[in-house]
Amino acid sequence: MVRPDLNLLVTLNVLLEEGSVTRAGERLALSPSAMSRALARLRRATGDPLLVRAGRGLVPTPHALELRDRVRVLVQEVEAVLRPAERLDLATLERTFALRSSDGFVERFGPALVAEVGRVAPGVRLRFLQKTKKDTAALREGMVDLETGVIEHALPPDVLSVPLFTDHFIGVVRSEHPLSTGKVTAARYASSRHVYVSRRGLTEGLVDEALRATGHEREVVTVVDGFSAALALAEASDLVATVPERHTANLRRGMCSFELPFHAPEVTVSLMWHVRLDADSAHRWLRDRVIDVSSS
Repeated sequence: MVRPDLNLLVTLNVLLEEGSVTRAGERLALSPSAMSRALARLRRATGDPLLVRAGRGLVPTPHALELRDRVRVLVQEVEAVLRPAERLDLATLERTFALRSSDGFVERFGPALVAEVGRVAPGVRLRFLQKTKKDTAALREGMVDLETGVIEHALPPDVLSVPLFTDHFIGVVRSEHPLSTGKVTAARYASSRHVYVSRRGLTEGLVDEALRATGHEREVVTVVDGFSAALALAEASDLVATVPERHTANLRRGMCSFELPFHAPEVTVSLMWHVRLDADSAHRWLRDRVIDVSSS
């Protein structure tokens, strides 16, 4: 099947508006002969004369009259699609963005992000979603606009990312815990009872590998799926929570934090989004705000 020449839509629209081959040619910067050839092509494509002689001028056929409004709308829609995006007006922008992240990120960076967005774009609403598993389906399906997290494996080609910050693990206990006083050694750390954070139900990870290099192993007695739950247990018991330092700054208030007595593992937290939103001016503005807030 031969594809229709969509350029003929513009020609047909002008012809039906002007009702004259000569005036249509002038508007389209085409010579009379070129315009006549274009009309002939339109007649072949539609199977209708479109414009017929009536006295000294041309009049549209019934089929041309049926097409006139439809063609006008089609041309306007095509022009809107191909027109450069309008300049972003943050003061009047009304839009809701969904951001998915692990617990701790919203508590640490959410207040500053909400304040900055509200200051310059009061019509923008932020919807924070809890990250319960690691996948990119929510980004791909448009359920999430932005996502933060540690990238463990190569992302699919339709998901873009930028690093936000590097975080390192620290130990956290309640203020009356034995580890809250004195020097925390690898032996003291390992001899305590620990709560471990894993959404997949694992019982060891990067921290255990680093600790094992010192000749010690820790006893994990409880596994939870989030940092806030781990810190809540540590605050109410003698459990030790080992969590990312920057990520959990607000969650650890009132508790005793200490540097790990061995090489603390580091993780890089990144911002991710789907490629279809990469050129969206409002989305790009919000990405920049998240980057600014996370680096402050």
